[in-house]
Parts: sequence; structure tokens; C-alpha cells
Amino acid sequence: MSRNTTNILDRPLGRGALRGGDQSSVSLSAFAYLYSELVQYHQSRVASISELERRLEHSGYGVGLRMLELLAYRARESKREIRLMSMLQFVSSNVWKSLFGKAADSLERSIDHADEFMIVDYEPITSTFVSVPSDLGQLSVDAYISGIIAGVLEGSGFPARVTAHSVAVEEGEGGGR
Repeated sequence: MSRNTTNILDRPLGRGALRGGDQSSVSLSAFAYLYSELVQYHQSRVASISELERRLEHSGYGVGLRMLELLAYRARESKREIRLMSMLQFVSSNVWKSLFGKAADSLERSIDHADEFMIVDYEPITSTFVSVPSDLGQLSVDAYISGIIAGVLEGSGFPARVTAHSVAVEEGEGGGR
């Protein structure tokens, strides 16, 4: 009697984890519900917008560390990235695909600061179904994603200050909006 005993780390996350039709993936509605509950949970325990964003970042940080471990384990490579640009490309492609089912829309270097980079996603899943009340107008619910990125980068030996910004997309740019 042969029993298939695969390690949980060897099982696939599911292609198109949040946007696809794979049976082993998390449904978009389930993710949206859980994420809105996470935001509401932290919102009820803070006094300011910046504290709420900090808590969302902290929640994402652990996810980033675990994603790095999981992807490194699956790659079965003994090589570690030692260049920042290679690590950022890894985050914007491999990590993004594992989490959101697609690569980030772009990776850009800041014009103003040589040590500043931007990972661009025109339709971040964390802000798709979250409506921010007018009294919390400056809240960036994408702080959770910045926490994930910070976890991956710091776990890889690249300490970084990661922030999330929402920018209005002009017509003709990104995603056809």
C-alpha cells in the first residue's frame, strides 16, 4: 500500500492564486472578506491612520518572511541574491506571481533618489474591494503589501524602508484604465 506523503511545502500554492480558476487556489471573495476583516480588526484597536498602516505592515511582514522561506525551499538552490536589483526583480516577479497570480506591472527606479525603487501594480488586490471611509481619507490599505515586501527584503539581508502609495492612473497608462 503506497501512500502519497508529500510535504506541505512541496504542494503548489495554486496558479492564479487570487485571480484564476484553479481549484486549489483561494477564491477572490474569500480573500477579500478575510482582508477586510483584518483591516477592521486593526482599525478598531488604533487611534490614528499611521498606526493602522503600521499594524497592516506588521501583519504583512510575517507573510513576507514565510514567502521567502517557501520560495527558497522550492527553488532548492544554494545561491542567495547579493545584488539589490536582482532581489527586487525576484520580488516583483516570483513573489508577486506566487501571491497574486501575476507579476507586478513594473519595477522602476526613482528619478529623484538613486536608492529608491518602486514596484508598480495598477490593480493591487488589497485595495480592489476595500472602500476607505472619508474620515480615513489618507489611509493606504496597501500597507499590507509593503509589509510583505519588507519581510522578503529583510529576510534576504536587504534592510529597507518600504511604503505603499496610491497614485491616480492617467488615461492611457497601465491596464487600459
